[in-house]
Amino acid sequence: MLILSLYLLAIMTFSFLIHLRTRFPTLNATEQGMWTVNSAGRLGNQMGEYATLYALAKMNGRQAYILPEMHQQLAPLFRITLPVLSRFGAWSILWRNYELHDWMSEEYKHIEGKYVRLTGYPCSWTFYHHLRQEILQEFSFHDHIKEEANRYLAGLRGQRQNVTYVGVHVRRGDYVWLMPEHWKGVVADKAYLEKAMGYFRAKYQEPVFVVTSNGIEWCRENIDASRGDVYFSGDGKESSPGRDFALLAHCNHTIMTIGTFGIWAGYLAGGETVYLANYTLPDSPFLKIFKPEAAFLPEWIGIDADLSPLLSGTSG
Repeated sequence: MLILSLYLLAIMTFSFLIHLRTRFPTLNATEQGMWTVNSAGRLGNQMGEYATLYALAKMNGRQAYILPEMHQQLAPLFRITLPVLSRFGAWSILWRNYELHDWMSEEYKHIEGKYVRLTGYPCSWTFYHHLRQEILQEFSFHDHIKEEANRYLAGLRGQRQNVTYVGVHVRRGDYVWLMPEHWKGVVADKAYLEKAMGYFRAKYQEPVFVVTSNGIEWCRENIDASRGDVYFSGDGKESSPGRDFALLAHCNHTIMTIGTFGIWAGYLAGGETVYLANYTLPDSPFLKIFKPEAAFLPEWIGIDADLSPLLSGTSG
């Protein structure tokens, strides 16, 4: 029995070394240490986790690897370059879990540990904005996705000569009840979207608004499309966000509401971004885990939310 156990252990060790050789560029890379990050949440969260791992590993002189689950989420859309851990390799390593809050802190420049797994839901430009061009390169779209998005947008041009595309992301879904019931906050309402769209209509000659949402029916009922410059994209299902995200990222400017999906759309689009500001009460527990100044770039334009539904006991 002992001989059989030793034999099986030897096979497992050999298999692990083979995995290292086939899945990692060089065994020397492991001497730098191997860092990874949890693969949690949907697309916006995954992008934040990837970018934070990329930046912090580089800052600490470590080699970053992503889990297969993250690769499955991001690789179909983007030309990401970080190597992928094998499932066996990820399971075999004794990781030191290191929890991050949602903004960069000085201590993150000196994280101890050769085999570290970052945890949490980091999505703040304060982690990676100093590497902006590298991050944008990591999140560059595959050609067929880029071509599809540009083809769709070109089809909306019509007879317009000086068109400006404005991507609009309206986050609803679980946030409609989660924000008022748990976080003392609100989601974007009709008035906010009218103000945000009014900003671009006043500034640009022929704006075209491309609306994406996980509550597209609400959008159709609450966004005035009578001017002929508003288009509603897709079926709004969160389970397949890639197409909508690509459309937003290929627009000139962005209107977002709340959530990491919209934040990343604005970051990749690179134009002006209008966002819903001050959407929680001052005593909201949300503000203990979320710093608006670390989420929204300083040059982005905030429009204050209407908090009266919280005070009157209504929402959504």
